[in-house]
Amino acid sequence: MHLNRRDFLRKSLAAALGGAGLFSALGNLRVVAAAANQGRYRFGDYKALVCIFLGGGNDSFNSVVPYSSSEYNAYRQSRNGLAGAGGLALQQAAVQAQNLDALALAAGLPGGPPSDGGSYGLHPSLAPLRALFNGGQMAIVANVGTLRQPTTQAQYQAGTVPLPPQLFSHDDQSICWQTARPDDANADGWGGRIADLLYSANSGPAPMSISLSNENRFLRAALVNPYAMDASGVDKMSYLGDGSESWIMGDNPGGAAAYNALIAEGTQTHVLERAYAQAASAAIDNYQIVSAALDAAAPLATPFPDTDLGAQLKMVARLIGVRAALGMSRQVFYLSTGDYDTHDGQIDTHADNLGQLAQALAAFQAATIELAVANQVTAFTASDFGRSLAVNGDGTDHGWGGHHFVIGGAVRGRRFYGRMPSLLQSTQANPLANPDDTGHGQIIPTTSVDQYAATLASWFGVGNSDIADIFPNLHRFDASNLRFMG
Repeated sequence: MHLNRRDFLRKSLAAALGGAGLFSALGNLRVVAAAANQGRYRFGDYKALVCIFLGGGNDSFNSVVPYSSSEYNAYRQSRNGLAGAGGLALQQAAVQAQNLDALALAAGLPGGPPSDGGSYGLHPSLAPLRALFNGGQMAIVANVGTLRQPTTQAQYQAGTVPLPPQLFSHDDQSICWQTARPDDANADGWGGRIADLLYSANSGPAPMSISLSNENRFLRAALVNPYAMDASGVDKMSYLGDGSESWIMGDNPGGAAAYNALIAEGTQTHVLERAYAQAASAAIDNYQIVSAALDAAAPLATPFPDTDLGAQLKMVARLIGVRAALGMSRQVFYLSTGDYDTHDGQIDTHADNLGQLAQALAAFQAATIELAVANQVTAFTASDFGRSLAVNGDGTDHGWGGHHFVIGGAVRGRRFYGRMPSLLQSTQANPLANPDDTGHGQIIPTTSVDQYAATLASWFGVGNSDIADIFPNLHRFDASNLRFMG
């Protein structure tokens, strides 16, 4: 288990307050988490949130594309230049072949056809997601991005509203997305904050938050330590050994016994020693619990693509399949896939990326149906930022707002939510021609990450008062729940 300095100090403080006896025999913080929320949450059902982070910044304007005449012409000119030749624009007929058949607006409910009145389709590589959208299992949330408050072009140009720090920076904007706190660079992740609140609702000792993609800010929490594992399975700590490992202490039973003695509860005198021993014990306990549950489970019948993302989503499906053995009523997962920073060679790279994303998500949705939990599992995309509407040779630059996919049986699917931005090209002579453009080719978000995340948290079971605590800037926006979840 990887233990960073912040987690190490946090655990040290908890140990100092209560000593080793404060923690359960399984070395986790369930007692502290339960005390923090006073056991207010109890659930009689199961739900899971699955975050798929598209590292590098997905070009959503070549993912969800208009094919109706006026909207397509604006898109084509922005993506190909005024001459209309070359560039990145997809062929109109290819987009229309992947048309999205959105439902009409329902009385009293948001979501329906694209807000600009245009007709849209998906990138041809996203054909499996088109089937999910048209089948009512997927929604598109338009122009989502990091915001501290609603921002217009005029306000951006005049500098009269606070903006997220270091806009267009990969590291900074990834953190802002994963924390939904662009006003606090040290904030824990919004997935972690949800876990801190709901963890005690689970009956088992297994970790509620699981990363299939190493350390991340999304799952970082004050109380609940996320568990990182590999897409191929649980990594065994090498010192435990089973005769098949020859490095470190794999074939050293004496060394293993000595290590076990060092981390045994009640044998450490220094607070930092106790904290580290408890973390090591938790890693061992989690390995034993999770691996035993997975080993006892029947294999999935649903085939998954042989890709990294496919393997990650297959492992998530397997973990969901053993939820009862793990004592889980709520789980949060984090996955990631990269290579979305398409400054050049975008046509081929983006097509490949989107194909892998669509195939893996379609397989995962099929697996949730196989496991009879399709209405209880929601997968959603996130990314550093969108790409610029303007092109950069055969690629795009860092942008801001972008469209995102939400998939699952509980999603009010076959609908667009939020406001579609204009795709008009801003020119050197008139850089402000597009009212949704910063003036430099980046589209200003009209839906905040706070709203997107709070809608998911509400479906997950977080109460309204706690939603306000988890997302303290949410009150700045006109809708706290976008209602894309049923």
